[in-house]
Amino acid sequence: MTKPDQPIPPWWATGLLFENCNCEGICPGHIHFSNDCTHERCMGYWAIEIDSGFFGQVDLSGLRCVVAFDSPQKMINGKWTEAIIVDEAASREQLLAIEAILSGSAGGPWEILDRFVEKRLPTKQLPIEIQQVQNVKKLKIGNLIKSVVTPLVGTAKNIPVTIENMFNQIHGSSQIIARGETNFTDDPITINTSETHALISTFRWEMVGQ
Repeated sequence: MTKPDQPIPPWWATGLLFENCNCEGICPGHIHFSNDCTHERCMGYWAIEIDSGFFGQVDLSGLRCVVAFDSPQKMINGKWTEAIIVDEAASREQLLAIEAILSGSAGGPWEILDRFVEKRLPTKQLPIEIQQVQNVKKLKIGNLIKSVVTPLVGTAKNIPVTIENMFNQIHGSSQIIARGETNFTDDPITINTSETHALISTFRWEMVGQ
């Protein structure tokens, strides 16, 4: 990660975050990066829809982004490959702002994750569709990715199963346990899952400035 030459402005963002990877059950790496994931490679994505936020004077409201990753079985070993995709509706200023946040160069929680990234692919701007039908999340980026994340239901059928009070760098402390189905191909990252680990939460990220 390379820090920008200009001072980092104060920034914050809140919104929806959901993910799917190829791990069975709950991804062991989600509990802690030192755990072994289900397979030799953990491959997945985080989808982001910002409800409100600012990067300095740049309004981030309504931005949609996806971060796709491919990591070793033990995520703490680093050597991740990561790709950022930003919705084509983003302005140049919004693109630069959200790229700074998600690459970790603007500090905040993504700076922690960037420590594990060995190869960062060029950022792309493509049309991102995120649909929410009740608690089910649907993601589509042209022919690049199609994904559906469906929450598990508990004893009360209309209430999803959740993890409560769990620390995570980017997720909120209340996380809905879900199952995901994803087809994603963007060389060198390929994600093909069915009924595997998925989570949904609301997030708040911020950086007071440097």
